[in-house]
Amino acid sequence: MDADELLVLVADGDQKAFEELYGLVSGPVFGLVRRVVRDPAQSEEVAQEVLLELWRSAPRFDPGRGSALSWILNLAHRRAVDRVRSARAAGEREEREARRAHRPAFDQVSEEVEAGLEREWVRRCLDRLTALQRQSVTLAYYDGYTYREVAERLSLPLGTVKTRMRDGLTRLRECLGGAA
Repeated sequence: MDADELLVLVADGDQKAFEELYGLVSGPVFGLVRRVVRDPAQSEEVAQEVLLELWRSAPRFDPGRGSALSWILNLAHRRAVDRVRSARAAGEREEREARRAHRPAFDQVSEEVEAGLEREWVRRCLDRLTALQRQSVTLAYYDGYTYREVAERLSLPLGTVKTRMRDGLTRLRECLGGAA
């Protein structure tokens, strides 16, 4: 029997005719789906869906509008295209969500402005220190010297440098406390 006769029998619920039709069209259905979908596992899944749909929708087949094979392959093509579109839409949704979720941890412009304001505030507070305190603090915190190295560079006793640093840092803390 050919596909047209088998499909008419399948429309009447003939399982034996469906088995025969399945054997006849499963190869061409899978081949068509594979060309559209490309992924082998997805293609197998779509081909199975098409053949299941074929069993359910066989009564809708109209032999006057074309051959059974054309009708079946049309079902397969539509289902394969739907799967590709669905996969593409899901990928686009995931991509949009990933872009939406990937927000910078901070607003770079506001961070730069804030850092600039903080630097200006520190400069103003440093200007309120005595020249000796400012010199010691600057060498230690901006130039990276240890207290002992500051003492050596300024030719001062270590205790004097520590006192200047302590007093200078206390004044800085008081001044910067107003910045917060």
